[in-house]
Amino acid sequence: MEKNSGKIVSGYSKYDPEAKRRKKINPLEDIYPSLPDEKYDIIYCDPPWDYGGKMQYDKSSIKSENEGFQKNIFISSASFKYPTLKMKDLKKLDVPSIAADDCILFMWTTGPQLANAVNLGESWGFEYKTVAFVWDKMVHNPGRYTLSQTEFVLAFKKGRFPSPRGARNVRQLLSSPRGIHSEKPDAVIEGITKMFPTQKKIELFARKNYIGWDNWGLEIPDGKNIILTQGEIKDKKE
Repeated sequence: MEKNSGKIVSGYSKYDPEAKRRKKINPLEDIYPSLPDEKYDIIYCDPPWDYGGKMQYDKSSIKSENEGFQKNIFISSASFKYPTLKMKDLKKLDVPSIAADDCILFMWTTGPQLANAVNLGESWGFEYKTVAFVWDKMVHNPGRYTLSQTEFVLAFKKGRFPSPRGARNVRQLLSSPRGIHSEKPDAVIEGITKMFPTQKKIELFARKNYIGWDNWGLEIPDGKNIILTQGEIKDKKE
């Protein structure tokens, strides 16, 4: 930390304004777009978990490593990629209205959000059953306890197991290199499709189109919904 023209300069003072500018916001008046007026046997989702504004950064934020902070401070946060939501808002999503009487919910989660994921699934009217998929991203991130290298897809059930059942040899463990931020491997949704080829299926918080699936969210590929950053809104107003 040092003084510059009477102002205290620190890593935080450098990255905080940029973090606020880059934060993604929902352009809709409501929290969510309208859900379909349909019932689905299979629901697949990757909730936009909120990490309390926690950001990742490297040694560029350390004064001794970045003299005078002449180099840009590296920061990364989930909220830079999409609007994140706190648990109280995720619970407001009316998933029960689109769930068939017999329905399986597949939900992505990370280690820190594991308890929240079980809580969320139960709040939507489902019973937690098992870990359906474990994704080995083949690279690791720093972790407080151990190096973080995996994400999980939890399976929840409402009513009975949807039938008829398709493939029974879909593997739980998947090793696939990590792509862009929050992008999930196609092999998971492909595996679910093999397990339930004839059932009515939807992906929530979707970013792609898959054959045989409906999709819903702010970033669906038809381009009808967009996400803006605080900085982009400011630029548009100016």
